[in-house]
Amino acid sequence: MGIIINIFISEKANKLPVPVDVAETITNRGLSGDRYYHKTGTYSDVEPKSPGRELTLIELEVLEQLELDYGITLSGAEARRNIVTQGIFLNDLVGKRFQIGAVVCEGIRLCHPCKLLEELTGKQVLRPLVDRGGLRADILNNGTIRVGDSIMVVD
Repeated sequence: MGIIINIFISEKANKLPVPVDVAETITNRGLSGDRYYHKTGTYSDVEPKSPGRELTLIELEVLEQLELDYGITLSGAEARRNIVTQGIFLNDLVGKRFQIGAVVCEGIRLCHPCKLLEELTGKQVLRPLVDRGGLRADILNNGTIRVGDSIMVVD
């Protein structure tokens, strides 16, 4: 079982995400107020809309290891994921349903880093984050998530 360490929302594709303590989840949209909720994200115009664009997560342990292995400090906000987790291996959630507080999500695919991440941060993180860049998930029910909520596998 893991927990939520941070929640981030970014209103626009190139804006640095801001931390929030609480966020509303909306099925087929994402986190209320986020760039993908507003359809202003980098991939919002891609048609057909592919699954896994509603919620992104990354492990705190990966960010810490990035600094240890490569000397690169990448904050949760700079990672540009919605949720920073601790205590759960996100790669194992691909194809599985998991619960954050009372919200059920489905892990769709790994969230590989993109060139935009390097461009926005000025840090060479593309290769170090391959297969460690987090998880893309879909939200299966509307609800509220909070920093400190537990994350557990449902099936």
